[in-house]
Amino acid sequence: MAKPMTKTQLVAALADEMGADKKTAGAALDAIVGVITREVSQGGAVTLPGVGKIYCRERPERMVRNPATGEQIKKEADKVVKMTIAKALKDSVNS
Repeated sequence: MAKPMTKTQLVAALADEMGADKKTAGAALDAIVGVITREVSQGGAVTLPGVGKIYCRERPERMVRNPATGEQIKKEADKVVKMTIAKALKDSVNS
């Protein structure tokens, strides 16, 4: 498995694709991340065309088991961030 792309590598690739400098590409990436974070934290969802949909889902209160002791513990309700991958991306990976 290949190493994941770092933010620096992503900014450089984005700058190359945009035909812009790295500072502009970095600002664009930071703006996109900010918009996604704000929208999902408020309970909304963001669809990235060709990539997928990022959304927040609430999990109800439930009983979980401590693996070290086997003790049953009540876990409070919480929220988790989920992502559904777009069919176009799945197809490009599997072809």
